[in-house]
Amino acid sequence: MTDLFSKFDDIIQTRETLLSTGVTDPYNLVMEEVISPTRAICNGRDTILLGTYNYMGMTFDDDVIAAGKDALDNFGSGTTGSRVLNGTYQGHKECEEALKEFYAMDHAMVFSTGYQANLGVISTIAGKGDYVILDIDSHASIYDGCAMGNAEIVPFRHNDVEALEKRLKRLPEDAGKLVVLEGVYSMLGDVAPLKEMVRISKEAGAMVLVDEAHSMGFIGENGRGVCEAQGVIDDCDFIVGTFSKSVGTVGGFCVSNHPKFEVMRLVCRPYVFTASLPPSVVATAATSIRKLMHGSNKRAHLWENSKALHRGLRDLGFQLGTDEPESAIIAVIMPDLERGAMMWEALLKEGLYVNLARPPATPAGMTLLRCSLCAEHSSEQVGEILGMFEAAGKAVGII
Repeated sequence: MTDLFSKFDDIIQTRETLLSTGVTDPYNLVMEEVISPTRAICNGRDTILLGTYNYMGMTFDDDVIAAGKDALDNFGSGTTGSRVLNGTYQGHKECEEALKEFYAMDHAMVFSTGYQANLGVISTIAGKGDYVILDIDSHASIYDGCAMGNAEIVPFRHNDVEALEKRLKRLPEDAGKLVVLEGVYSMLGDVAPLKEMVRISKEAGAMVLVDEAHSMGFIGENGRGVCEAQGVIDDCDFIVGTFSKSVGTVGGFCVSNHPKFEVMRLVCRPYVFTASLPPSVVATAATSIRKLMHGSNKRAHLWENSKALHRGLRDLGFQLGTDEPESAIIAVIMPDLERGAMMWEALLKEGLYVNLARPPATPAGMTLLRCSLCAEHSSEQVGEILGMFEAAGKAVGII
């Protein structure tokens, strides 16, 4: 019998080699208690959270929690059904109305996860014979959506406008074309040049989908993302996002002004053939989204946090993923996986949790410590974080 797990032997060996050094397993952390958006008890220690994607700190917002409790009391714990059958409650419609208002768009569709939003939208609108042109550093959900739809994948070099233009010019003029971009790329925290990319995509007759998972709520005057900040939101055919970042719960969505968009509810398999979100989840999401419309002060504070952390880490001698802060993600580049894991563990012992990211998720085979700032981090906490990085970095020999 052929062992179907044999294809994973290299990954198993890498993990065993890493853990044989005595380092704590960085992918098996347990939070015994969550105190706030920025603090938790991890391995029995009070720990600052710097790796949760809780950008706007909405997970403990009083109004958000109250809405979830009320929905739980009045609608129960789950829908036990698909959106096209018994799984659409009043809360799901209210959540979609909140999204339409937030983005000032005609249509909104809520999925059970952000992953399913990309999987569903891309696989449904781009099928066999169509082309999906995407940044080579695109998220796994984007690649999986392409594979599920059986479209032809045309990758281009990360954030390279000229490379995108060349790829588009090589495609048949009358072919169906979908350009998929991300506002903020989650590994390095860098921003896409959407203004130029959207323009050349439309000139080539392509539709455009932008994933704003890591920018919604934070970037842009109204928190609508990089599309808004760069003035191209009206030229985007589809904007996809998630509730598991700035919104502070779980779920995904797509908004659009396309006049035929509502047919997606009948033809999109990851929407039709999965259970809908629990009533308490869509209630928290809708409440959070409406509050994010008025989150300008929190957005301003988060930008100050991002600038302060980036500047402080750079001054300490760490190599960072971007020359300047571009988002709420600050990526600290490690020499290799072993020392990256040692640095991660040293930070955890100092009382700081960050994400350890490794290939193949990371670009160019890099190992990263990925820091995700929150609007609820105080200026004093950012100072504490820098002190922890300095102590851990010197202990491990990174700086």
